[in-house]
Amino acid sequence: MLNDTTVTLQGWLGSGVSLRQAGETPVASFRVAVTPRRLNRRTGEWGDGETQWYTVSAWRGLAERCAASLRSGDPVIVHGRLTTSTWTTSAGAETTTMEVDASVVGHDLSWGTTVFSRAASAKDEALAATQARHGVDDVADPDLEGPDVEDLERDPFTATERVPQPVG
Repeated sequence: MLNDTTVTLQGWLGSGVSLRQAGETPVASFRVAVTPRRLNRRTGEWGDGETQWYTVSAWRGLAERCAASLRSGDPVIVHGRLTTSTWTTSAGAETTTMEVDASVVGHDLSWGTTVFSRAASAKDEALAATQARHGVDDVADPDLEGPDVEDLERDPFTATERVPQPVG
């Protein structure tokens, strides 16, 4: 892995996310368009460069979260391993495609906002199953530290992050 070429793309989702199974492993696939903008120093005007298209693959949990979170036209940032494939079309033209095996995918927040929801871990799912089996609504998990959910709903800052207020 040390000799892999890794890239970070900042672009726009050019298609919806296609989710399929490779054996028992979920795989998401989508296209990202990256169009560089350049300043023409002579004219002082900005112009678009040639759009480059990348096919992105994401595996396992990342695949499922991409399918649930991303829509065509979304601004995204993708980080992963770059590969290229060269092949000949039925018309005889040689074509090279650039593909990214994603390790990180997210919305590009320079264009808007998004809301984050933590994915349930296997431990969270086991705790929920135990709660359901025993008819319990709320069981404290001793491995988790921090404020209660109710505290976060009232105040998004934890007690250690609050700025002290002057007395008087």
